[in-house]
Amino acid sequence: MAFRDTQEFGVTMFPTDYSIQPVALAQAVEERGLDSLFFPEHTHIPVSRDTPFPGGGDLPEMYWHTHDPFVALGAAAAVTNRIRLGTGICLVIERDPITLAKECASLDMISEGRFVLGIGAGWNREEMENHGANFPQRWAVVREKVLAMKKIWREDEPEFHGEHVDFDPIWSYPKPVQAGGPPVWIGANSKWVFDRVAEYAEGWMPIGGLGSGNLERMREALAAKDRTIEDLDMALFGAPGDIDQLKGRIEQGFDHLIFTLPPAAEDKVLPLLDKYAELAQTIRG
Repeated sequence: MAFRDTQEFGVTMFPTDYSIQPVALAQAVEERGLDSLFFPEHTHIPVSRDTPFPGGGDLPEMYWHTHDPFVALGAAAAVTNRIRLGTGICLVIERDPITLAKECASLDMISEGRFVLGIGAGWNREEMENHGANFPQRWAVVREKVLAMKKIWREDEPEFHGEHVDFDPIWSYPKPVQAGGPPVWIGANSKWVFDRVAEYAEGWMPIGGLGSGNLERMREALAAKDRTIEDLDMALFGAPGDIDQLKGRIEQGFDHLIFTLPPAAEDKVLPLLDKYAELAQTIRG
C-alpha cells in the first residue's frame, strides 16, 4: 500500500535552447496545479565518444543543448511561489562540492525552501573525464561530495577529510532554508542504490517503477541505518500517462510521480501539461 495519503505530481524536461524556456514552463506548471519541476544536467557532450547511449541508438541532441540546471531553476524560482524545483539529475561528479553546496543553498534560499537535489553518477565516461573525474570511482566520489556538502549546509565551520574531498574548516553562507539542507534524492536502479540511499539520501527516484524485491531491499538497507521507508521520499521518474498504471505505482509506495515532457515548443508541451494536470486531479479526487 502507499505510504502516504497524498501524492504530488510533477514534470521533468530537458530545458534546451530550442524548447519552451524555463520561465514559461515553470509558470505553466504552477498555473495547472502541478507540484514540481525537475531539470537534468549535461555540461556538454564530447564529439568523439565511445560510451554507448543507455537508451540505445543515437544520442538525442537535447543532451548537448541544455541550459545549466541551476540557472534555469533560479529563473523558475523567481516566477513561482509554490512548486518544488529540483535537479533530475545533477551530475555531482562533475562539480566542485564547495561551489555546488553554495549553489544549492543559494537556490534553496531564493526559492524559500523549495529545492530538491536529485543526484546521480552519470553514464558518459568521456564527459566526466573532460572534468577530470575518475569514472571507475564515480560513486565513491559522489558519496564524499554529498557528505561534504551536508556538513557545509549544517555547520558554521565545516571541514571534511576524505579520500576524494579534503578541506580544513571553512565559512560558507548562505545556509539553506530547509533544516539540514535540501533533500537529496538518488536517481539510480542498481543493486547498490539501497545502501547509498540509506547512508546519505532522503529520497529515491528510480525510472519507470520498482523491480521485483527492491522495496524489501530498500527496507532492509534503511533498517540497518535505523531508518524506515515511511520517512523516505519515493519519487517515480517517467511516470505513466495512464490512470490505472498511475494508481498501481501509488500502491507500490510512490508519493511523487514525475511525468516526462519532450523538449519542444509551447504548442506541444502545454497540451501535455493539461493532460498530466487532469490525471493528477483525477487521482486526487
